[in-house]
Amino acid sequence: MNKFEIQGGKKLKGEVEISGFKNAAVAILPASILAEEKTVIENLPNISDTRTLLTILETMNATVTQLDSNSVSIEPGKMRECKAEEDTARGLRASYYFLGAGLGRFHKAKVAYPGGCHIGSRPIDQHIKGFEALGAKVKIEQGMISVQARELIGATIYLDVVSVGATINIMLAAVKAKGQTVIENAAKEPHIVDVANFLNCLGAKIKGAGTDTIKIEGVKKLGGCEHAIIPDQIEAGTYMIAAAATRGDVLIKNVIPKHLESITAKLKEMDVAIEENGDEIRVKAPKRTKSVDIKTLVYPGFPTDLQQPMSSLLAISEGTGSITENIFEGRFKHINELKRMGAVIRVEGKVAIIDGVKKLSPATVTASDLRAGAALIIAALSTKGKTEIHEVEHILRGYDRIEEKLQNLGAKIELVQAKKTDK
Repeated sequence: MNKFEIQGGKKLKGEVEISGFKNAAVAILPASILAEEKTVIENLPNISDTRTLLTILETMNATVTQLDSNSVSIEPGKMRECKAEEDTARGLRASYYFLGAGLGRFHKAKVAYPGGCHIGSRPIDQHIKGFEALGAKVKIEQGMISVQARELIGATIYLDVVSVGATINIMLAAVKAKGQTVIENAAKEPHIVDVANFLNCLGAKIKGAGTDTIKIEGVKKLGGCEHAIIPDQIEAGTYMIAAAATRGDVLIKNVIPKHLESITAKLKEMDVAIEENGDEIRVKAPKRTKSVDIKTLVYPGFPTDLQQPMSSLLAISEGTGSITENIFEGRFKHINELKRMGAVIRVEGKVAIIDGVKKLSPATVTASDLRAGAALIIAALSTKGKTEIHEVEHILRGYDRIEEKLQNLGAKIELVQAKKTDK
């Protein structure tokens, strides 16, 4: 197990380049098995989640070639089945996209029940509803999910709740189904649009991605293509918050500002100066930020994935702020770790009320999940003295070269091997 050692109290200054969007990458890699020719995927974040998915593809007999640190080619022609075993698939939530992709290509798939961060209940009932509407039978036995269909027939599917995962999984299964599939009450996140663009590049016929109604005309065959993944809005938001928390001045490059509108609006409300120029955003925070109230919502609302990093900024902001978590009920596990550092926070149901303090104190803390880990890094960067963050494997699942990028901004952060006696 590794840990981060951070000597905080330094203002972040300089430039940082944002990597490809994790949430898009972990869907596009499984989607590549729908192609009947080679695909090249560029701007792929080099994180443990994508490496795990590439390993799963290789175990399924796909030919994976690493072109450079952020580009791969995938040739799925030798694949004869879609099966992801427990030892690899349970390591991340996105393994369930092999269900939709395998169903679309082979009319069957078998995948271990998905894992990932423990941030609350994340049922897959809407995925199952969509698969069954297309004509598949679904079984869950001994920790494995099996889907199978003689043929897939397009259908109109209304999602009872807005679900990113179900929206994407139904798209993957429907692209080669007979006739038209309509997904109503679909999720609208930018990575859904990116996945649809990738599938259309292969030859699919998908319209309406990014709206609440997606229409898919089934095709018989999908070819290959080259596709560059969109920038990671959550990574960008994390660096924006880190710049504000350290009262720094950071130019964030390779972003799509429209995807960041909700976080930009909140930071401006906190008296952070933000300048947009093309695909760049500059964040300057020369003084202590002001507290605000935040409610997480589905896109284009404030993203739940930035709720935890934002709580670290609110912990040192002037006044009292609050965060209402409307997406995942288990996303306040990091609060106790922030309290170890001197944060004054109380949780009442789905609301965290945060009384800002002038400064936090260094401590030894533990990351409970990916974005909780990012929150602890931000808290540590804003704090003079040495903070240790344990179980950083969660963080490495979703942030490409985070210690290197922070070092380039002047942070003193090291990834070191933790001893068994540490913590």
